[in-house]
Amino acid sequence: MTTFADAPASTDLTVLREPGKPAVVVTPGHADIAAAAAWLSAHRAGIQAELHRSGAVLLRGLPVTDAADFATARDALIARRAGYKEKATPRTDFGEGVFSSTDLPAAQPIRLHNENSYTLDFPGVLLFGCVTAPEEGGATTVGDMREALRLLPADLRDRFEKAGWLLVRNYSELAGLPWYKTFATEEKAVAEAYCDENTIGYEWLDDDSLVTRQRRSAIVTHPVTGERVWFNHFAFWNGRTLDPDVRDVLVETYGEEGLPFNTYLGDGTRLTDAEVDAVNEVYDRVTRRETWQRGDLMLVDNVLCAHGREAFKGDRKILVAMGEPVALADCSPATQPSTTVFGK
Repeated sequence: MTTFADAPASTDLTVLREPGKPAVVVTPGHADIAAAAAWLSAHRAGIQAELHRSGAVLLRGLPVTDAADFATARDALIARRAGYKEKATPRTDFGEGVFSSTDLPAAQPIRLHNENSYTLDFPGVLLFGCVTAPEEGGATTVGDMREALRLLPADLRDRFEKAGWLLVRNYSELAGLPWYKTFATEEKAVAEAYCDENTIGYEWLDDDSLVTRQRRSAIVTHPVTGERVWFNHFAFWNGRTLDPDVRDVLVETYGEEGLPFNTYLGDGTRLTDAEVDAVNEVYDRVTRRETWQRGDLMLVDNVLCAHGREAFKGDRKILVAMGEPVALADCSPATQPSTTVFGK
């Protein structure tokens, strides 16, 4: 795994730790973003060490006021940018690898997940930045996936370790994203080539809509720390996790097999409501949150730590950049990628 840019760095950070919150580093006051970026560069090693310890680090007291400031801070902390592949939710692109964290409605909370856990390479680090803090709610929640793996019921953990998890996507203009937005092309052959290269099974339906299937490991090993983690979107996209009213409408419209997203155990088994609830209860137990303040940055190790979002009221502008790409093959996946269910 590529980590922060190599440079001599001070490790004399004061880290605040409170129950229920991510680790917080209060930075000294800086007159402008150039001075702040110099401070971040000088403390890269200490910030990285804390990131590997805590999984997420909130940096408070920085003069980050817009996307340009955010990009400057990003370049001080992250050596290599990572792309956003197989898009699943709407984002605004501000250029230079800076995006809105999500454009989903304010009333819709977002459950914990590891970014791009379904791709064959993914961002190793995420950087969030607060330009406009919401009036109420809206925290970017985080959760330690080392702890989540320990807390999972042993029988479920063993089943996922053996079989992995299966993601089925139905691409539509009406629900989720259409395939041409997900794969950033209007040419079927280009989308097919991407699927072939990235171990994704695909099927074109009569109306030119697309269904894809991809089996991935549910448990991986961090390539630097060597720690095993729960790393997937299983609960996030499971049909049983949806708000009941939303689920009823989607099932009535598309059928159980036609949901925009659905997940299964890697052998194709559909887990019971109680089993899905058990996974979501683990996420609830490990969730940590801190109210955003303008100028805050938060680094998240995308392998060690999942992230989400609370519902909110008022204006909210949280930016995100992705960096330090990691290959799944370098994370000792418990099961290997496949286009089919485990054992078939």
